[in-house]
Amino acid sequence: MAFNCATGKHRKPGRVRRTTASAAGVVALTTTGVVGTLAVAPAFAAENDAPAAGLAPVVATGDTVAAQIDAQARAQQASADRKAAEAAAARAAAEAREARARAAREAERRRLNAFVAPVAGSHVSTGYRTGGTLWSSGSHTGIDFHAATGTVVRAAGAGTVVSTGWGGAYGNEIVLRMADGMYTQYGHLSSIGVTVGQTVAPGQRIGLSGATGNVTGPHLHFEARTGPDYGSDVDPVAYLREHGVAV
Repeated sequence: MAFNCATGKHRKPGRVRRTTASAAGVVALTTTGVVGTLAVAPAFAAENDAPAAGLAPVVATGDTVAAQIDAQARAQQASADRKAAEAAAARAAAEAREARARAAREAERRRLNAFVAPVAGSHVSTGYRTGGTLWSSGSHTGIDFHAATGTVVRAAGAGTVVSTGWGGAYGNEIVLRMADGMYTQYGHLSSIGVTVGQTVAPGQRIGLSGATGNVTGPHLHFEARTGPDYGSDVDPVAYLREHGVAV
């Protein structure tokens, strides 16, 4: 039995027609999409390349500035290191000078505090407080060092000359005020080699021994005193030993 479609009605496209249309659409899509995309790609790449080409000078300029900053930083660091080294050297030099100054002061202090025997290589021939008629006080107010006329007489320690000249029974004499505040006297000298007010160092030559004044022979009469004048004497052996002199 045969059927005919109603007049004016459209029939659903057949499968063959739909497949053909789909194929045509794919072709169209391929032509407009893929191919079109391939055609557009070079232009897109060119657009992306343009900013990269413009960035190169900026990067190069940045590298130059960075290098300059690094060089300046290195120069500043080198300058700071040099100044620090110079400051350290200056401190070391100052400390060395101060150490030398301290050593010199200490050496001077030791020198001023040093004592020596008034006559080198001699010995005591008459002791302190020895009695007899040779002394007006009835006893010896000092000690005698054996010494021939012309033997060098030395300052027992650092001091200042307070008296020189004729001392009666002492003959030619010298009196020193010592650095420790005590006084020492040197009598019967044949020669005086210092003047009043002169400062002397330990062991400095101040005169020559002799036989002037009330003596029985040449020698050096030595006294230790609390004051410059006769009658203030103390034991000179104890005084010298107190300052390290073996007598």
